[in-house]
Amino acid sequence: MEMSDLAAKHCVPCRGGVPPLKGEPLRTLSAQVAGWEVIDEHHITKTYKFPDFQTALDFVNKVGAIAEEQGHHPDLLLTWGRVDVKTYTHKINGLTESDFILAAKIDKLA
Repeated sequence: MEMSDLAAKHCVPCRGGVPPLKGEPLRTLSAQVAGWEVIDEHHITKTYKFPDFQTALDFVNKVGAIAEEQGHHPDLLLTWGRVDVKTYTHKINGLTESDFILAAKIDKLA
């Protein structure tokens, strides 16, 4: 599956009761989103760099719009010329396919 395939999907609301991704299924999805780092099989992170604060802020606002549309909300840290993104599925305190879908959608904005 290509990154664009993930980006074309929609995040599915997690109602809990499903196990977080681990092992091979996690590695398979991770391989589809370049530059995202899997941390302790719990969350994924990526840093985006920009030439100035305004461009970084504009990116954050675009990410926020996609997050609202998808109903899946990452943690965003905005600093001058940089945005750190961290996402996981809070309901199960781990990763689901939706986290990788959101990551692919965010990558398309950058």
